[in-house]
Amino acid sequence: MAIAISGCATVTRGTTEAFLVETEPSGANVSTSLGLSCTPTPCAIPKVKREAEFSVTIEKEGYKTTTHNITHQMSGGGGAGMAGNVILGGGIGAILDANNGATQELVPNPLKVTLEKLPEDTSAKAEIATKLEELTDDQPAS
Repeated sequence: MAIAISGCATVTRGTTEAFLVETEPSGANVSTSLGLSCTPTPCAIPKVKREAEFSVTIEKEGYKTTTHNITHQMSGGGGAGMAGNVILGGGIGAILDANNGATQELVPNPLKVTLEKLPEDTSAKAEIATKLEELTDDQPAS
């Protein structure tokens, strides 16, 4: 029995993993549709279910806010655990692994994002320059 369980992905890998976010530049805020967050980047959200599907929103002042979809796929380690179940006759372990997501991994993980700088607000700068010019034009010449 112990040999059969040793091939089980649930035992060897677990059903959760850390989800990592890296941004260029660093220092962004990260929130997910799962209600989980981390800040500042680079950062990690621990214990996300391997079979989760969710969206990630990344925000940093002066940069465009971006949203990314995270999904899951069969991992190499999960496939090996499942194969161990089949080879060693662990039918119960194979069913358990297939139903709890232990054979999966989040993709992409880590999520690597290059943030795009927002264009400078030239209209506000132009308005200030015009006001400044008006003020200096109103001053009497000495």
